[in-house]
Amino acid sequence: MEMKNRQNKIGNIGLLLPFVLVTSCFALWGFANDVTNPMVKAFSKIFRMSVTDGALVQVAFYGGYFAMAIPAAMFIRRYSYKAGIMLGLALYAIGALMFLPAKELGSYYPFLLAYFVLTCGLSFLETSCNPYILSLGDEKSATRRLNLAQSFNPIGSLLGMYVAMNFIQNRLNPLSSEERMVLPDGEFAAVRDADLSVLIEPYIAIGLVIGVIFLLFAFTKMPMEKGAAGRFEFAATSKRLFAVAHYRNGVVAQFFYVGAQIMCWTFIIQYGTQLFTSQGMEEKAAEVLSQKYNIAAMILFCCSRFICTYLLRYINPGKLLSILAVAASLFVIGAIFLRNIYGLYSLVAVSGCMSLMFPTIYGVALRGLGDDAKLGAAGLITAILGGSVLPPLQAMVIDCESICGYPAVNISFILPLISFVVIAIYGHSIFRRKDADA
Repeated sequence: MEMKNRQNKIGNIGLLLPFVLVTSCFALWGFANDVTNPMVKAFSKIFRMSVTDGALVQVAFYGGYFAMAIPAAMFIRRYSYKAGIMLGLALYAIGALMFLPAKELGSYYPFLLAYFVLTCGLSFLETSCNPYILSLGDEKSATRRLNLAQSFNPIGSLLGMYVAMNFIQNRLNPLSSEERMVLPDGEFAAVRDADLSVLIEPYIAIGLVIGVIFLLFAFTKMPMEKGAAGRFEFAATSKRLFAVAHYRNGVVAQFFYVGAQIMCWTFIIQYGTQLFTSQGMEEKAAEVLSQKYNIAAMILFCCSRFICTYLLRYINPGKLLSILAVAASLFVIGAIFLRNIYGLYSLVAVSGCMSLMFPTIYGVALRGLGDDAKLGAAGLITAILGGSVLPPLQAMVIDCESICGYPAVNISFILPLISFVVIAIYGHSIFRRKDADA
């Protein structure tokens, strides 16, 4: 017995470094997500575009996730989790470094291409890292283990927000959108190029950091590296997966969750800016103050993730998921109808409810799928397409400026409200399953 315990301890120590390295990837894609969200507003100003056109950043960003998830699953099955992670890191670095030639071209669309390549890398990372963490231990504790690893995602997000605010937004030219619109072409080009030089610096820096992380993975032995043996039967595996109700519905829930998350975090800037400028504040100051509320939302999200991970020891994940989704719905209603600072407080509070959702939906949707979970993981990553589809719809509403005399930015949060209702229904259905995690 003593020998067996000693062997278990040695095995756990052997898993520690790989767990830490893989968990660092959660922070890396959190950084990419949240240094990017404020760029919708930044690109709209830099290139004198509408909010809808600026939201193409999110289309390119989350479109990369969708396009590469299934190829990533096939690659991982053919080779290994480690190979998938390393290819993801390489694409992440290449996409980030593509910001330099995009700046030299001085056009919006090369930046969209850079975002797309970057997020193809993130798709490989998420398709590899999430199921890899689930596989490193007992299946009964897999959802809690994934929540623990995902707890480091908002730490990266906080860093991304801090960089976006202090190294991009605060250093951009303070000219408002309206002032930029009337600039002569020559003056506008000078302002645009200066702003682009500011914008690309964090992306170049993170590209170099990712190169170092890539080397660490290259020289680290990873347990359970190999993909599954045998031929990859895509059609048969897909048919089995979508015959499983908790998986099929989980993909739908994940689509709406990611869309809701991106909408709440991207358009909190527009929400706060509209609120503060209506009170007489200048646009630049209103944007900076709104970003501070965005950071407060992420701090709440981060703290709530650790709390919810602990609560999962005692509460069924489906039950906790549905409770938080209902609470998020109520806070979104507050953001819609409260046209004062309390509406912004409500929008910040939504983040405390969202913290549990992605890893819990992911974990319970893959539960009991065996080797099919490799393709199942890719299906759940394709659901990140919600972050590409729903935010542009919200942006189109925001561009209306006013609907029946009511601020369009407030009305636009009906879309996150619908999303949280879908998640609440899914959580309740998981709670009713007899074999769900306790």
